[in-house]
Amino acid sequence: MRQSDHQNKARLHPVMLAGTGSDVGKSVLATALCRIFLQDGYHPAPFKAQNMALNSYATPEGLEIGRAQAVQAEAAGIPCHTDMNPLLLKPSSDHTSQVVLNGKPIGDRDAYDYFRKEGRDELRREVHAAFDRLASSYNPIVMEGAGSISEINLRETDLVNMPMARYAGADVILVADIDRGGVFASAYGSIALQLPEDRNRIKGIIVNKFRGDLRLFESGVRMLESVCQVPVLGVIPYFKDIHIEEEDSVALSQKRKEAVNGKVNVAVVLLRHLSNFTDFNMLERDDRVNLFYTNNKVELQKAHIILLPGSKSTLADLYELRRNGVAEAILQAHRNGATVMGICGGYQMMGLEVLDPNGVEGGIRRLPGLGLLPVSTVMEGKKVTRQVAFTFHETSGRCQGYEIHMGRSQTTGNQAVRPVARLEDGTEEGCLVDRKCLGTYLHGILDNQSVINWLLEPYAGIRTPNVVDYNAYKEEQYNKLADHVRAYMNLPLLYQILQKND
Repeated sequence: MRQSDHQNKARLHPVMLAGTGSDVGKSVLATALCRIFLQDGYHPAPFKAQNMALNSYATPEGLEIGRAQAVQAEAAGIPCHTDMNPLLLKPSSDHTSQVVLNGKPIGDRDAYDYFRKEGRDELRREVHAAFDRLASSYNPIVMEGAGSISEINLRETDLVNMPMARYAGADVILVADIDRGGVFASAYGSIALQLPEDRNRIKGIIVNKFRGDLRLFESGVRMLESVCQVPVLGVIPYFKDIHIEEEDSVALSQKRKEAVNGKVNVAVVLLRHLSNFTDFNMLERDDRVNLFYTNNKVELQKAHIILLPGSKSTLADLYELRRNGVAEAILQAHRNGATVMGICGGYQMMGLEVLDPNGVEGGIRRLPGLGLLPVSTVMEGKKVTRQVAFTFHETSGRCQGYEIHMGRSQTTGNQAVRPVARLEDGTEEGCLVDRKCLGTYLHGILDNQSVINWLLEPYAGIRTPNVVDYNAYKEEQYNKLADHVRAYMNLPLLYQILQKND
C-alpha cells in the first residue's frame, strides 16, 4: 500500500492492551491487532515502553529490543526499531537486571534502586520521546502494558501502564484471562483500583483464553459489562494450532517432553537463565524431529542431538550445570555419539574456560568449560548486537542470523578446527571440531533450512524433510491469528472507540 493510501485512512487513537496480570495474552493480541490494522489499510506499529525479557532481538541497526515487539513489527509489516521498545530489562539474577536503553546496555540495576523515584524522570522522558517519534510515522500505535495495571504501590514509578497510556492519549483495552479463573474479580478490581482519570480511559474488555461453548458465557458477558461499566469487545477462544513466537519462557513448561522412538530426539538444555529459545522454533516444526527442553540427566542420554542455548548469565548457568551433574551427562552423551551444538552462551560453555576478570556477569571470575571446543572466552563490557548474513559450513546459499552477546571467544592450542560460518565481510565465525561438535554466536542459525538439514542428516537417513519456508510460515500464522481474533472480536466497536472525539 502506498503512503498516500495510509494517510487517507481515518486517524485512530493509540490503543493499549493492558492486563489484569502477567501472561494473560497481551503480546499475542497486540500481534493480532498489528496484523488486522495492516490488513485493513492502516500503517500500525507496536510500542511497549518497558519490557522485561531474556528473549531479545537485534534490529537492522544492530540494537537490542524485546522479541515480542520484533514479532509485532513483523506482523505490522515493518522493520523493528528500538523506539518500539525503548527500555528493556534483562534479568541476570532474582534481584538485578541489565538495563538496555534505546537498544544499548547502560549497566546493571538492583530492582530496589531501579524502581525508586530517583532517576525515573529521565527514563520517562526517553520512553515518551520514543513514542512521539513512532507516532509521527505510524498510525495506529498498538501499545502493550506490562503485568497487571493494578499494582498501585508502583503507580508513581510506573513507566509502561496507565501513566504511559495517559501521556499517549491511548484508549485502553483490558485483557483478562478466563482460563486461570477469577475473571470477574480480576477485571472489576483492575478497573476499580484506577485513579478516576485512568478509569475513564479504559474503554473495553477482552476475555481471553476461553475454553468450551461460548454460548455458556453469554450471561457472563452481560454481568461483566454491568459490574465493570465498559463493553466486552470479545471473548477469544484458547487456541493451540496457531504458532506465534513467544517471548516469555513460561511457554517452555509445555515443552518439557521426553525422547520418543522413530524421530530425531533433540534436547535443549533447560538453563535457569535461558535466553532466545525462539532459536529452536523452526527446528521444532520439522516433522523429523522430537524437540524437548530438559535438565534431566536420563533424558539427555536418550537425545541424538543436544543443544546448549543462549544464557543471560553464562557463568552462573555453567556453575549450575557442573553442580547438578548435567555437564557430565552432556559429555557422556557426546562420548556415546550424540551431537552437541552450542549457541551464544552455550558456545561459551562448550569451550575450555570462561573468564570474567572485570566481573561483567557477577562474582564468578573463572570457570572451566565443558572442554568440547578448543575455545577460551573472556567476558567484556561491550555488547555485540547486529544482524548478519552468512554462508554455513559445507553448504551453499545465503543464510540469515543475528548476534547478541557479551564476551569474545578465541580458539587456543593446536587442535584442527574449522569455522561454522563465514560472514559476508569474510569474517570466520564459530568453531566446528567435527560433524557432531560445534558452537556459534549466531542466533537464528537454525531458522535456515540448509543448516537444519546438515544437523539432522546423520540421524534422519534418507527420509525426505517437510521443508518449511519459515518466513512464509510466519506470515501464514499471523494471518491465521488475525482471522481468529476477527471472528470473536467486535472490531466495528473497536474502530468506533478509536475514532471517537472525547
